[in-house]
Amino acid sequence: MTEKLRAIMALDPERTEIDFEGRDYSWGQIAASVRAIEAAMDAMDLPEAARVGVMLRNRPGHIAAIVAVLSSDRCLVTLNPILPDARLMADVEGLVLPVVIADATDLARSGVAAALERAGSAVIEIDPLLGGVRIVQAAVGVEVKTSSGVAVEMLTSGTTGAPKRVPLSRAAFDASFRGFTKYERGRSFDDPPKLNSGCTMVVNPLTHIGGIYGCIAALAAGRKIALLEKFSVDAWVASVKRNKPSVAPAVPSAVRMLLDADVEPADLSSLKSLISGTAPLSPDLVDAFLAKYGIPICSNYGATEFAGAIAGWTIDDFRLRWAEKRGAVGRVHGDIEARIVDPETGAILPDGAEGLLELKGQQLANDMQWLRTTDRAVLDPDRFLYIRGRADNAIIRGGFKIHPDDVARAINDHPAVREAAVVGVPDERLGEVPVAAIILKDGASEPAADDLRAWLKDRLIPYQVPLHFRFVADFPRTPSMKPSAPELRRLFGDA
Repeated sequence: MTEKLRAIMALDPERTEIDFEGRDYSWGQIAASVRAIEAAMDAMDLPEAARVGVMLRNRPGHIAAIVAVLSSDRCLVTLNPILPDARLMADVEGLVLPVVIADATDLARSGVAAALERAGSAVIEIDPLLGGVRIVQAAVGVEVKTSSGVAVEMLTSGTTGAPKRVPLSRAAFDASFRGFTKYERGRSFDDPPKLNSGCTMVVNPLTHIGGIYGCIAALAAGRKIALLEKFSVDAWVASVKRNKPSVAPAVPSAVRMLLDADVEPADLSSLKSLISGTAPLSPDLVDAFLAKYGIPICSNYGATEFAGAIAGWTIDDFRLRWAEKRGAVGRVHGDIEARIVDPETGAILPDGAEGLLELKGQQLANDMQWLRTTDRAVLDPDRFLYIRGRADNAIIRGGFKIHPDDVARAINDHPAVREAAVVGVPDERLGEVPVAAIILKDGASEPAADDLRAWLKDRLIPYQVPLHFRFVADFPRTPSMKPSAPELRRLFGDA
């Protein structure tokens, strides 16, 4: 990865590499910013494999920061600036990184600079539009820890517990890209560095595996990036019209918004397919989009822990087999082994039986051991994979994972609340949304829903805030007195 990134940067400095908000940025501009960031890190005597935090936003300067860290064989530790101030500060202080890279937007946030100072981290300020780079704070007594062989420590909300960082090795990324490149006709992962035609749209946040994976893959392929800071129908359509990609990403909620907006088919004329991941994709939605625009949606399946996708649809497979395999997330990649096991006994189940999905492959970076997922799945004899749902209680809202316990803990901090329980319920546009049942303290007045949402937005990421609230005398409970998730969902049947 290191050699490829450096070689591609030097091929044609004048060629456009990033389109952002209608403005083009060249490889030369990116390379100049990369060199400035590298010089700042070198001035701090940061060794190879040193852990470098980056507050990642979908902006050109942040892509330069990714390249600077990875191409110098250091380890990128992702920091999520969408977190509320208090949680971002706690993350910064807990990591005690030797250096953090951020732009002025986040360094100016309340308490962030003080948290970085308490952590003793050096601070490199970058220009989001590839302008100047400067050291604004020197490190103070921070032990430089290294993560040998690790490319990215990716922050994830997890599916079974507290948020954690998943170490993604350079070898795992290479194995993942090798598998993904097989989807492209006439291209091999082992091709010498070169600039390629076409354009990769990066819409998912760079703090999300889908965003950073797409970004790194496009850079390594020498392909132009159309970068969106966040999804909106107007911005997405304008980028497609301007850059004319043959393939564009759209999570299921975005596909629904495009259909609801009744986008003109002529505006999407360059597209041969959409790629959709991060959340379950309804086959009805695929059929509706295909009927309206004649554009297939090639879904895929992956996770942060997998360093990308491990299964997906090709256009050829879609054209030949969608009617037969409707609802599958695609075919398991050739270099990945997959099997379905009984969740209780671990016994391997036959083709067509539902159970827990287990995987094995180089990109999983676990010494080729079987990895048990928390997804209920079916695998057919042709290696097409069907995901039936989660075995744990994680909620996927428009591609973002939400752990109900995190949300319930925040609600429980409200002065009027005695106990809260949070579950996910189906939503046509977003797949699932969180809802909360609440037991009030004796004598407490019921807070207005809008007031409670505003209170929670100071303590949670916006997508974690429940869409609906129900105030109850008690929860429906299991024999062990735990809140019963199925019964709680029934409380919101009319939501």
